[in-house]
Amino acid sequence: MLTADQSLLFDDLGAREVKADFSGGHLSSDGGVLLLRQIDRGMGISRALAGCFSDARNQVFVDHSLEELLAQRLNGLALGYEDLNDHDSLRLDPLLAVAAGKSDPLGKDRLHDQSCALAGSSTLNRLELSNNKTSRYHKLSHDPRQIEQLLLEMSVRCLPKHASEIVLDLDGMGHLLHGFQEGRHFSAYYDGYCYQPLYVVCGAIPLWTQLRTGDCDAKEDVLAALKKIIAVIRKRCRKARILIRGDSGFCREELMAFCEGQKEVYYVLGLAKNSVLVEQVEKAMFWAAARRCLTGQACREFNEFEYQTVRSWSRSRRVVGKAEVTLEGANPRFVVTNLPKEGFGKADPLGAQRVYEEVYCARGNMENVLKQQVLDLEADRMSTHFMASNQLRLWLATFAYLMMDRLRALTLHGTELAQATAGTIRVKLLKVAAAVKVSVRRVYVQFCSAFPMQQIYAACLKRLHTVDWQAG
Repeated sequence: MLTADQSLLFDDLGAREVKADFSGGHLSSDGGVLLLRQIDRGMGISRALAGCFSDARNQVFVDHSLEELLAQRLNGLALGYEDLNDHDSLRLDPLLAVAAGKSDPLGKDRLHDQSCALAGSSTLNRLELSNNKTSRYHKLSHDPRQIEQLLLEMSVRCLPKHASEIVLDLDGMGHLLHGFQEGRHFSAYYDGYCYQPLYVVCGAIPLWTQLRTGDCDAKEDVLAALKKIIAVIRKRCRKARILIRGDSGFCREELMAFCEGQKEVYYVLGLAKNSVLVEQVEKAMFWAAARRCLTGQACREFNEFEYQTVRSWSRSRRVVGKAEVTLEGANPRFVVTNLPKEGFGKADPLGAQRVYEEVYCARGNMENVLKQQVLDLEADRMSTHFMASNQLRLWLATFAYLMMDRLRALTLHGTELAQATAGTIRVKLLKVAAAVKVSVRRVYVQFCSAFPMQQIYAACLKRLHTVDWQAG
């Protein structure tokens, strides 16, 4: 590491010498972490998450509490530091120490006598590998069921209490693996070894992220997850009807029969085509092809009918068929639903076209949430050998995304970042240079004077001060 008195020389600027060194003092490039701190403290994420862990360490020798470790990890993920090795440098950042709740943001490292308030990668690694080690050095462990329930309850608290409809989107992704991780399996579809986690999302809010082995069926554990999710939703949104959407991988008798047996629970699921279904839309396909010839553009017609499989379905169900002819040829698609044709109001019928285009196709918005999880927060970084620790990493990434989503929903409405992704919010709002001065009475943060998002940043903090966190 360079010392403060070692200069770096650059090309001259006219008659001026351009010179630099590392004597700037306590600086941070992540000034926006203070906003995340307000979100974390308001929702109580790190505090509640710490309650899902047990700590057998001798507290006399403990520098970093569970809550501080978890806050450090969550803030790091939200700021784009998904690798634990990043924290060997981040532990010197005074603002991350403030966000983690450290009483001394410039705390001294006992061994190296330098400012070092936060934990390094080794300590954080012991936290994440807690349930896979039994040696005397691993004294932290977590309860997976408690974390699973905590994520569900905190996410459901973000839903409006008086909502008339709650839409749950199901999806299973393939997270590629690059090692010999426990539970991996080769998938021809993803062309690699992978996990296939189950995601359940409501709008932009993730309710459920469950890591599954690479050889599981899409429907595996879905029904058990939905039972837990619906039970929690019913406690908050008592009068809301629940609509479940998913592709054909989730179209199973067990799921449909469960929804039909519940009050105000509906489904719209993709249905894999077969010769019987295609025969039902032959007439519609003919008219779509005729229009295609006349207009030279892709055309579609819709048809609906009652359908029952020979063995797997217990009853006939409403099926909507899309008879589409594109430039590449015929493209018939089908969905099955228990939504009533008359809809839920006198002037609100749910005809075949509306069920397919407005209800079913809207589930594509879920992909935007999953992309932020994977591309912006690196939720697919499954680099440990054990499945339990990879599941913990997936949960931590989901909590970090929840913090970013709450920042967007609670503070950025009406601004240019109202619909921004987590990655865009991070780059434009959270990555702001700041100088930090710590005294006995205060922590004084001086942001960059040229920061272009000054007005939005100030408005975010003002709005956070008005949030009634207990109302949730």
